[in-house]
Amino acid sequence: MAAPQELRKLKIDELRLRLQETRRELFNLRQQWYAGSLSDHNRLRSVRKEIARILTILHEQETKADIAQKGEVA
Repeated sequence: MAAPQELRKLKIDELRLRLQETRRELFNLRQQWYAGSLSDHNRLRSVRKEIARILTILHEQETKADIAQKGEVA
């Protein structure tokens, strides 16, 4: 699990890639849970929190980029 400070250092494209990988991990964990072979049930919760963290930081950075772009145009 990455700390928010580490995620904020990443670029928008890197965050999107990290988000895609984390969602894939959640999908795989859910499959294991349904099959009854998941050994660490707490991992589901931590991966969901990781996704929320990434989405929050991604939204922050996209908003900053939009504001900067509008400032250049005006």
